[in-house]
Amino acid sequence: MNKFDEQILVVPRTQLFNNETNAFNGFIGKDDARYDEIVGTFGGFEVKRRGDMEEDPSYKQLISYVIIRSQDDAETLVYKRLGGGGEERLHGLLSIGVGGHMNDVSEAEDIKEKLFINAERELSEEVDLSGSDLDQIEILGLINDDDNEVGKVHIGLVLKVNVQKDSVKNMEADTLSLSWENNQDLSSMSPYESWSELIIRDAYER
Repeated sequence: MNKFDEQILVVPRTQLFNNETNAFNGFIGKDDARYDEIVGTFGGFEVKRRGDMEEDPSYKQLISYVIIRSQDDAETLVYKRLGGGGEERLHGLLSIGVGGHMNDVSEAEDIKEKLFINAERELSEEVDLSGSDLDQIEILGLINDDDNEVGKVHIGLVLKVNVQKDSVKNMEADTLSLSWENNQDLSSMSPYESWSELIIRDAYER
């Protein structure tokens, strides 16, 4: 199937941000007052064709964005998007999040289960993490960036999982390159996609 024919979960921007009352740029954690209100709108998702949504900022596409950390929490998995796969507008950029569009999951009981199933699918497909590897997965917050064309049509649910480093395998070596980096070195690396840059700025200790 052409990636643009994929049926994905989206939420109207006016609904998502309560007519801009809850709009933000950057990363917000679960302790932010806007977090629960925004995530509460996810249950009102619509299913739309991806190709129709890529340049329609009246909708936000829901994205799972998982940060993979070492068991000792000292290192983060960084990947670079190579040519030939994924979002062309992000080729050549570094990322600390394994992300992907969310699809409807009919057997899931609620939106939270749909979100986790989608996140786990992406981790399995891209870095071969599944099952007990994901026991420590947790939600950190939300990421949004309306300052560029990609960000205007996406919002990310940011998760984190701590894993044994040797559990990670590059399942898409033709489109991704992977490396483990010390957390204190992340801010000196470049160029990042905007979401990763904002998370490093707002969520990582300096």
